[in-house]
Amino acid sequence: MEKITVRQVSYSYRTKYQTVHAVKDVTCTFEAGKVYAIMGESGSGKSTFLSLLAGLDLPDGGDLMVDGTDIREKDRDDYRKSEASVVYQAFHLLPLLTVEENVMLPMEMNGVPKAERKKRATEFLKKVGLPKEAHRKFPKMMSGGEQQRVAIARSLAAGGRILLADEPTGNLDTENGQNVVNILLELAHKEGYLVVLVTHNPDVAAQADVAYRMKDGVLALTDGMRVP
Repeated sequence: MEKITVRQVSYSYRTKYQTVHAVKDVTCTFEAGKVYAIMGESGSGKSTFLSLLAGLDLPDGGDLMVDGTDIREKDRDDYRKSEASVVYQAFHLLPLLTVEENVMLPMEMNGVPKAERKKRATEFLKKVGLPKEAHRKFPKMMSGGEQQRVAIARSLAAGGRILLADEPTGNLDTENGQNVVNILLELAHKEGYLVVLVTHNPDVAAQADVAYRMKDGVLALTDGMRVP
């Protein structure tokens, strides 16, 4: 069972004019089978914190453990290839590859044989609700909601059981945004994924199993209440 344990984690970075203390003594636990939401205004530190969970940056202080192993001890490229994947607001699909080829790409990087890649790609695209006739399309031929589904399928194809979503509904209308949330909830509740999503939308945060508020780098539980 995937588990991320965060103990008094801090992270700062230097701009031209000042040192920004983006994450301050954060302690929390994320477990498989649940969706966690992190709410906050721009500049609150929530995306920086997500980058720490993804191993894109390392904490300045404290401990960030993934299944009992400190993130500093992991090969962080391998970690993102096989354990944790990030879903971005902007999709980041490769425009010259078809939907199917986009989903197959992380499997190719992980050395999965071509026939198996194609089979799994079909399964993952079905999982996010995209019909077979969409698999040969190019990303620009699809709506924003469909492209985000492809991005989720590509993350699943990497093989990890940790999904980190940075504003996954930010570029979508209400209906398509809700469809993406429903997919993330189903992946956690029915298939045991660990899902952490950053959002500015209180309606999205309210549907998570656990909701946090982040302000000035400090993380606090919302106790099930909507974040103002």
